[in-house]
Amino acid sequence: MQANSASGLAVNDECKFKFQELKARRGFRFIVFRIDEKAMEIKVERLGETSEGYDDFAAALPADECRYAVYDLDFVTDENCQKSKIFFFSWSPDTARTRSKMLYASSKDRFRRMLDGIQCEIQATDPSEMSLDIVKARTH
Repeated sequence: MQANSASGLAVNDECKFKFQELKARRGFRFIVFRIDEKAMEIKVERLGETSEGYDDFAAALPADECRYAVYDLDFVTDENCQKSKIFFFSWSPDTARTRSKMLYASSKDRFRRMLDGIQCEIQATDPSEMSLDIVKARTH
């Protein structure tokens, strides 16, 4: 477990292990992470099965609480090549508690850097800011 110097948060080892599994073996479609404020630790909250899609991912993010998440997006390029990119999401809805938003904001950069292999990042405060169209547009 490593402490996050900016916010004093630790990162549970499972976060890195599950991310490596998603990246290397494509064992999951997505991972949702949450900050456990009592333990002051970032933990895995939900693992999305490879059969789950983007709608399942979006539904896994709570309407009024912040989360981090990664999503492995499969897409076809203009040249008709099958590719995938790993997106990092910083989900911070307007309705979340101010303290929670500050904690997630202050921890994000270091946590994201620990997840080696992220290709795109999306910050969203509303579901419309992370629609599948917006995500797909970022693959170019």
